Amino acid sequence: MEKLRFFDLDLKDEIKRAVEDMGFEETTPIQSLAIPYILKKRDVIGQAQTGTGKTAAFGIPLLEMVNPENKKLQAVILCPTRELAIQVAEELRKLSKYIKKLNVLPIYGGQPIERQIKALKKGVQIIIGTPGRVMDHMRRGTLKMNNVKIMVLDEADEMLDMGFREDIEFVLEDMPYERQTLLFSATMSKPILNLTKKYLNDPEFLKVVHQEMTVPEIQQIYFEVKEKMKLELLSRLIDVYNPKLSLVFCNTKKRVDTLVTHLQVRGFLADGLHGDMTQRQRDNVMAKFRSSQIEILVATDVAARGIDVDDIEAVFNYDVPNDDEYYVHRIGRTGRAGRTGRAFTFVSGREIYQLRDIQKFTKTKIEQHKIPSLADVEEIRTDKFLEKVKSVINNADLTKYIHLVEGLMEEDYTSVETSAALLKIFMSKDNGSEEESFGDTGASQGMVRFFINVGRKQRIKAKDIVKGIAEETGLSSQLIGKIDIFDKFSFVEIPESNAKEFLSLMNRGNIKGKSVNVEPANRKN
Repeated sequence: MEKLRFFDLDLKDEIKRAVEDMGFEETTPIQSLAIPYILKKRDVIGQAQTGTGKTAAFGIPLLEMVNPENKKLQAVILCPTRELAIQVAEELRKLSKYIKKLNVLPIYGGQPIERQIKALKKGVQIIIGTPGRVMDHMRRGTLKMNNVKIMVLDEADEMLDMGFREDIEFVLEDMPYERQTLLFSATMSKPILNLTKKYLNDPEFLKVVHQEMTVPEIQQIYFEVKEKMKLELLSRLIDVYNPKLSLVFCNTKKRVDTLVTHLQVRGFLADGLHGDMTQRQRDNVMAKFRSSQIEILVATDVAARGIDVDDIEAVFNYDVPNDDEYYVHRIGRTGRAGRTGRAFTFVSGREIYQLRDIQKFTKTKIEQHKIPSLADVEEIRTDKFLEKVKSVINNADLTKYIHLVEGLMEEDYTSVETSAALLKIFMSKDNGSEEESFGDTGASQGMVRFFINVGRKQRIKAKDIVKGIAEETGLSSQLIGKIDIFDKFSFVEIPESNAKEFLSLMNRGNIKGKSVNVEPANRKN
């Protein structure tokens, strides 16, 4: 099936911008089929599994057709569960973030109804709700259906299985006859077909069959991690497992560029691959990756098509993919040619629901692991280094070096002291613990003090500096030291281990919308 590019669809620029922000470059199969028909105002029956991008399949054309200038309710989406209602609402909010005056509201049981009534009174164009709570609002008169133009039944089979048939019919009976009705379901049972015959007008039947995909030779692991900790987690896992080649997937081109910068500053051999690059640039990056000049390749799904490199030992889903099939394609890049591979997925917040859908689709268990602490990383590094030492002792000719050690022993140093000192020197180098020296900046012990060229006259407060640093560098507020703010400039203390990266990233960043220059402080300041 030919995939469409979102850029080529006849959509508002605001929607296209939001779609690009979310990392959608090409449509999924259900989106390719459904969006053109829905935009023609046809009734549609879509048979597709969860995780195929069906929310955007109906959400994008729905946002195109709703009039944000009209504050009346124009679209209703019914979902079987509160979790799905919240997920759909969040996706629609992301898709509509550049559309002014548009309000999207989830309504479901378990949340105070008074809060929902207050929001409805302000004017809402789109509601996403569970059948019981929608009926409740209708009976109270707080939800009026007379202006509804589009009705969506999402996961209709689930709603019928849960006994919502009468509730669905109650809602549909109160809708205007002249409306567009969209029904999406994973299965097409007799009750579903009866519902479509009764309430849909000459619908277009669209079906997407999921391929069976299995990935038995790959160890699949996930971590629940806060967004700002993802970079640190990626760095620790690369240090722990030390893969020969790694592939890191991000959902957006901007995300690829940002992550590549972070990794390069931390000393990793990393580069990126995405759709904005020329074919020559892509070929150059791939040549370096194949020859191990680059050890970590960061890519979007579309850009990574056709990557066929046997030595990829680990795949990292830095972002959970938007489509279940993308997950399978991603992790299938490792474990090639009979080798075993590892796939790590970073899950933040509500992405856990997407991960559950992926597990259902792949019919595999993805193990949850605890985030390795710095102590864990240090212990593993030490074990690996000692294994190297043992290998050298067992296999190398050490005659020349034994003479050097004997020379030190004549100066009254024991062989144990000499060995320990050498281990300390080489492990420090191996662990990258020799930090760039910034000299005496007048900071507390273990910190570096930095000058920033904004202060009180720009209405900068300590919280603005903390927020700006977090956004630009991902550095936790707990690690930031003393902050001093003056009229035209400020000072902030940063841990020595983060100082080099902080300096590189903040010099291209901003605080409270203002571009900043950052440099190590002089002692006299």
